[in-house]
Amino acid sequence: MEKKSLYHTEIENQAGIAGNVRSLVGGEFEQLTSSPLQAVPGTNPEQLLGAALATCLNATLEAEEKRRNLPHQAIVRVAVDMGRDYQGFQFWVRAQVKIPHVERQEAQKILAVCERRCPVAKLLAGSSNVSIELVNEFAFGEELK
Repeated sequence: MEKKSLYHTEIENQAGIAGNVRSLVGGEFEQLTSSPLQAVPGTNPEQLLGAALATCLNATLEAEEKRRNLPHQAIVRVAVDMGRDYQGFQFWVRAQVKIPHVERQEAQKILAVCERRCPVAKLLAGSSNVSIELVNEFAFGEELK
């Protein structure tokens, strides 16, 4: 399949987790960055990754609900944990999806379609560190130990 971009952005970070990340093209975006291990203002890669998956998956769910003539009521919550591994650090990403206005079997079908269509979910698919699950109630609790 030929690649044809419908949208293009370029993001630049010169300071790691102690400065700013910003867009060079593709719309206005600038965000202060900071370490997730310090109580200082700014966002971090964990929050940006969680926001990307939650937003993209929910937008895909909204499109599928609309296609099925349903009101948009889906909610996506994403938990991202960072921990050490043998080479440095890694993330564990857990998404919970609530689609309260349809029966569970239909909600499972909707979610399955959306996991195949959402660009961020597709990007993360296949990683043993990523899970997406349908829930009746959100239940993350504390971070992984």
